[in-house]
Formats: sequence, structure tokens, C-alpha cells
Amino acid sequence: MAAVRVGIVGLGNVGGGTLRLLRDNADEIERKLGFPLEVSAVCSRGVVDDPGPAVALHPDAVRTRDWRDLVTRSDVDVVAELVGGTSAAREIVEASIDAGKPVVTANKELLATHGAALLNRRDDVRLWLEASVAGGIPVIAALRDGIAGDGIDTLIGILNGTSNYILTEVDRTGAAFGDVLHQAQELGYAEADPSADIDGHDARSKLAILTALAFGVQAVPDQIPVEGIRRILPIDFAYAGRLGHTIRSLATARRDPEGLRLAVRPALVGKDTILAGVTGSYNALWVHGQGGDTFYYGKGAGPEPTGVAVVSDLMAAARALRNAGAQSAPALGYATMRPHEPVDSGSEVHQFYLRFRVRDRPGILASIATALAEQGVSIEAVLQEPHFDKEQLPFVTTLEPTTKRALDAALRAMRGLDFLVDEPLAMPLEPTLTSA
Repeated sequence: MAAVRVGIVGLGNVGGGTLRLLRDNADEIERKLGFPLEVSAVCSRGVVDDPGPAVALHPDAVRTRDWRDLVTRSDVDVVAELVGGTSAAREIVEASIDAGKPVVTANKELLATHGAALLNRRDDVRLWLEASVAGGIPVIAALRDGIAGDGIDTLIGILNGTSNYILTEVDRTGAAFGDVLHQAQELGYAEADPSADIDGHDARSKLAILTALAFGVQAVPDQIPVEGIRRILPIDFAYAGRLGHTIRSLATARRDPEGLRLAVRPALVGKDTILAGVTGSYNALWVHGQGGDTFYYGKGAGPEPTGVAVVSDLMAAARALRNAGAQSAPALGYATMRPHEPVDSGSEVHQFYLRFRVRDRPGILASIATALAEQGVSIEAVLQEPHFDKEQLPFVTTLEPTTKRALDAALRAMRGLDFLVDEPLAMPLEPTLTSA
């Protein structure tokens, strides 16, 4: 049977990994499909002058600097958009769809921002997006097909491998955040500008996509509250450990009587929970619904895991072409989407962890307790590790369950306290119920 021909735009880490997998696994891919996948064209700015070793594995592929040439070629049946960003990438995807060619993408930012418009551009052309969330973990297929019959009420994800690597290394070694970040950059886990990862924006884009799959709700990233991990110190892990917890950056979506609550932020998770065991650059997604708990775990980033997801989508797209467009479900699982209606985050109720750094003097705890009490917030416990620097003495209070609105008001009242070295750090205690 004739090959389905693939054009790949973007030859960075993911594009290179995809090309290697298509060559290394070519025989297995053909056995599974019943026909070969053939790379007929590749595109990047420098590919003509310096094709690189991954492109060299496909010597018959046409090389071009112009993505428009690739998209319009008659010998390209499926397009893989692997350039990233939202400007050129959007043009590539739109032009491919307009040309009647299915598109495979790993671009979570593009999908989170423009996914609804792209998915509705043409009913007869499919957009495939497994690689956009959690790399090689098939969470999109699981939500769209595997547990489509479930009524999901909660999902909690560790969706950024860079942040998770940094947090687990700070916990393991006691090294400063900046030192571990530098190590992550040297190892290739973090970009030269790590802001998207450590400030939570990468995970926020992924959560927007998962929200569409799990709840049929189209949230744009700006509607999702986000907090990064820059302010977390080794001492926070010491205090969390005394409470039987560790710290993870979590992307959460929960239904409650007020609506759908979305957030990306660091939180304390119990050491006996399954999420606490997700370490290093690994990703995970825990889902709860009427059918109980399901859990998905694996390498969330890197050329090989993400390349596996891209190749799997290329195979699915090729099957759909051969079967006259047959598909099991819409790309995001729902035939129709509802717009997200953000819930007031101030009404959210949690136990909270509050870490202070102060210039030591009498009356500090009384001042803090007064600011909390004026907002109806009760202290559950006070913890203080031995510390010799009285000019930036750390201690922690844990709070009885309270609204975020009351906590925020108390923290605003504390800003005038002259003994504070910096803003108090507040993190919720995440009530995950699934033990490892």
C-alpha cells in the first residue's frame, strides 16, 4: 500500500527526535499501520545549508526554508508543526488546514490561546495534539477516549518537568533555588530564560487544554490564576517535612457548587500521596471521577518522549486518511465547548502554610496573630526550626481552614509590619486523597 507522506516544520529538539523515531521504528510503524510513513519534506531556516544528522536519516526528503512551500506540496499528506510560539505556528496550522491537510502539533501555547478557532476552522480536517501536554504520557487520549464515559470532578497535574526537577533537587540537597536552576539549565532541563517554566505559564497553557478535554470548557490562559516557585527556600521543605508534606507545583481543576476552579501554584502535598512520589523531571496527572481514581505518569518533556507522542499522532492521522477521516472523537473530546466562567478565587477554602522571615524582636507573633484574627483567621500551629541569623529568622504558621479572601486581606494588613524581611509566603495544603 502506498505511503502516507509527512512534512515536518521545525527541526529543533522535538523535530529531530521525531525524525529519528520515524527512521528507527519505520518497520514497526509499517507493521502497525499496514503501510509506511514517509518523510517527504522538512523545513527550517538552516536546513538547506546544514541539514543535521536527523535530517540525514531521510535523504530523499525535500529540504526547504519556506514553510509555505512545504504546506502546499502535493507530496505532503500530513503536516507536523513543531516550531513553537503562536505567530508563525498559527499561520502554519491555518494554512495546512485550509489546504485540507491534517496537522500534528506539540504546541501547547498555541492550542491554549487559539485552540477553539483552529479546531473549528474546518470540520473535515483534523488537528492532532497529544504531544502538547505531558510529552510522552498519553493523557489526551486517556481523557478523550479511555475515560470518556466518566464524570470527572477533579484533576491535579504536575505538568512542568523543569519546575518539578528544581523542587525535588532543592528538597533532596538543600541547595538554594538559584543554584539548582543553574544546574537544570546545564542539564538541558531549563531554558536560558526559564520564566515560562518556573513562573507557571507553561503549566497554565497545558491546564487550559486539559480543562477542555475533561470538562468541555474553553478556558484561555489569562483566566487561570498562576503562581511560580521562585520564592521557595530549602527551609520550606524542612517545615513541610515536619508537617508530613513536601512541595510540588500543581495545576488543578475542580468542580464545586460555585463552578470550575482552576489554578497553577505551589502547594504542600502529603508525603503518603501518589503525587509526592513524582520526582525529578517527571510529569503526572491524577484524575478523579465517578469511576474513581486514575493516574498517569512518565517523562513529560524531552526530544524522545515528545517525539513518541508526535509519531503516535502522525500514525493516527495517517489511519484517519486511509479510513476516509474516521475518528473516535473530536480532537478535544467534546462536540461543543462552553466558555469558562471564572469563579471568584477569594471564596476558595483551604488550610494554608504561611512562612515568615523576620528581624527578631518581642511581639512578632502577637502582631501576626492580630492581623489574622481581625479577618477571622485562626492559627493552627507555629513551627520554628533552629536558626542563628536573627536578622532573617524564618518561622511558619499553619492556619485552620479559611477563605483565600480572608487570608489575602490579612496579608495586606501585614505589609506595614516593620519586622518583616520580605512578603510572607502562602501555600495551600492540597487535600489529595490518593495514597502511594
